[in-house]
Amino acid sequence: MKSEDTPFEGGPMDGRVLPVLLGMTGHPPKTYRIPVPDPEGGPPTVLVYRRVPRGHGKRLGLQQGWKYQYAAEGDQGAGQASSRLKWPWSKPETPTPGGKRDDTDG
Repeated sequence: MKSEDTPFEGGPMDGRVLPVLLGMTGHPPKTYRIPVPDPEGGPPTVLVYRRVPRGHGKRLGLQQGWKYQYAAEGDQGAGQASSRLKWPWSKPETPTPGGKRDDTDG
């Protein structure tokens, strides 16, 4: 798999550059989570970074790559895409009056 050296901005990782694995599209993941162990043995703290464009070129205005920016809110708002999706087969069945299902064809 390919990886790309990606800079991190803000938070505890500010100024560091880490190799990040690229997906099938050639882009790094939209969010990058870094678990930090608790020194007292409690649950680990998770640092969340979000992918943003690194910048644009002067001549053609093409994007130059990606960088990660610290998301202070953590996992808040991480499920925005999944909450937008409305799948008809995932809706709970609504019972009809009298407890009968309406399965009649014809």
